[in-house]
Amino acid sequence: MLSSCNSSKSANQIHTVQGDIKVSELGLTLSHEHTMSNYGKDISEASNYDSVQLFNQVIPYVKQLKALGVNSIFDCTTAYFGRRIDYLKKISEETGVQIITNTGFYGAANDRYIPEFAYKASAQAIADIWIDEFKNGIEGSQIKPGFIKLGFDDGKSPSAIDTKLFEAGLLTHLSTGLTLAVHTGENLEAMLLQTQLLKKHNIHPSAWIWTHAYKLKDDATLIDLATQGAWISLDGFKTPNTTEYVNRIKLFKEKKLLHKVLVSHDGNGFPSGGAIRPFQAILEDLVPALLQNGFTQDDVDQLLFRNPEEAFRIRIK
Repeated sequence: MLSSCNSSKSANQIHTVQGDIKVSELGLTLSHEHTMSNYGKDISEASNYDSVQLFNQVIPYVKQLKALGVNSIFDCTTAYFGRRIDYLKKISEETGVQIITNTGFYGAANDRYIPEFAYKASAQAIADIWIDEFKNGIEGSQIKPGFIKLGFDDGKSPSAIDTKLFEAGLLTHLSTGLTLAVHTGENLEAMLLQTQLLKKHNIHPSAWIWTHAYKLKDDATLIDLATQGAWISLDGFKTPNTTEYVNRIKLFKEKKLLHKVLVSHDGNGFPSGGAIRPFQAILEDLVPALLQNGFTQDDVDQLLFRNPEEAFRIRIK
């Protein structure tokens, strides 16, 4: 457990790939993007990139994001799925955008990015790996994770391994205070299991981000979970779904739950070496549409500044 002194200090700080900052320094934040990933490639190749091509593509693009006002990005590419903290650090240094990396294993995508040892290891043994990254740094570096990234397979009952990884995430949270961002989508069985396990471990729902919640069209369920304190991540924004997003965000505002919504793109700066899957449309399209449809600048600041700051604040909940 965090001591009360360390807990107070952690609650006011967040780990970036360039070191600790105050959470109040996050600024305008994209809460779910991929600076790079090798989705689709074998786990043995997931961390191998053409670094020259990557930097030539990603650095200019992230500089464009910085010019648009983006100050921080939460990078959701996990270990064994293409996480490269050395590359993230260089991109952050070159662009001035603060990048926050993660600990955890990605349980979605039919479990193709889960390391073999995790199937035999206990939840506590897996949690110990993630806790060590938080306390001592990732892969022998000084870089520490700012959140826990996990996932459940789409359209399936939760598997034993995905469930064990989530329990490991809960144990990690109880030791570190890191928030869990969990790929859940429209898998209601996975959502129900997660809420049950949160309750079993006496962890408040505010420690959990329902990632890809936009895929579920049942707004009543999203509103119910937000009312309980969970974070609802509408992280698949693209220009064509502007009207849908404005209407859904408006519903949360009407229910006085705007403070529980995160918005992002699930973009990718270097998807398996392909063209950028962009993540600037929120600033170019969604924000203007919100302001034209009854939202105030303070509402926009709530979504892009204050909500990420609160969602990822490091404290046991």
